[in-house]
Amino acid sequence: MRVVMFGYQTWGHRTLQALLDSEHDVVLVVTHPRSEHAYEKIWSESVADLAEEHGVPVLIRNRPDDDELFQRLVDADPDIIVANNWRTWIPPRIFGLPRRGTLNVHDSLLPKYAGFSPLIWALINGESEVGVTAHMMNDELDAGDIVRQEAVPVGPTDTATDLFHKTVDLIAPVTIGALALIAAGQTEFTKQDRSRASFFHKRSVEDIRIDWSWPAEDLERLVRAQSEPYPSAFTFHKGRRLEVLAAVVSRGRYGGTPGRVFYREGEGVVIVAGADARTGRNHGLALTRVRTEDGRELSATEYFTSMGGYLTSHP
Repeated sequence: MRVVMFGYQTWGHRTLQALLDSEHDVVLVVTHPRSEHAYEKIWSESVADLAEEHGVPVLIRNRPDDDELFQRLVDADPDIIVANNWRTWIPPRIFGLPRRGTLNVHDSLLPKYAGFSPLIWALINGESEVGVTAHMMNDELDAGDIVRQEAVPVGPTDTATDLFHKTVDLIAPVTIGALALIAAGQTEFTKQDRSRASFFHKRSVEDIRIDWSWPAEDLERLVRAQSEPYPSAFTFHKGRRLEVLAAVVSRGRYGGTPGRVFYREGEGVVIVAGADARTGRNHGLALTRVRTEDGRELSATEYFTSMGGYLTSHP
């Protein structure tokens, strides 16, 4: 099939590489310009560079809404568009242009976690598995019929980086497998159960600010979700920003006020956590490694030279 690819960052790069390695003919690539956004500088392999290396024409756009791009698509005469990690809305006149429609590849197990940063949100929420879905594009965000979907388990110590590596390896088999079904003439696919759909926004600095009213189990997953190379979860101690690089749920249960620097337990320093911490029924979050405002990385037992005081969400 003649394929036009819309994509960005490493997800788009892997999709384009899979297409180039396949029997399909990539006739045009559309990608975004480079960005300085913190999350878009991560996993930033260039789709444009890969296309140019293989002699595929490239268009660079923030949004696919101009007449020149539309005419280039008409001239390319695609059987199908394949999109992965395209960051803005694709209008119906574009996704409906190819003879076989548009296949979107999304790194979640749709209908859950439509939208942005699905791996991070899924890890924070304690999902047991994550994956990749190829679905036909329609007017709604990540809502079209599912052509192919594959899942991988989330391990008890997995970080968002671990999940990225697990799921990025699914892109090629999911994409090429879905295209094989479409090329064979299949047109009926699995409809999404929209009652199970959930939608998530892009992550920002507010989403990595630690709220000590969260249960320790949730905070431990937040720390893993925001591990390197993502911006680290942070709190404030004595008015200074303190990044939490590693933490575990405490063995013991600790009562009091959320955010209290309470007790040394093993290799960590326990912080009281949970909105109902006053009951004394909660585990705390045992910080094990932190980074100070001036960039020093320390074990928590080195940093907290005495117990007492509070960690807070704001200075």
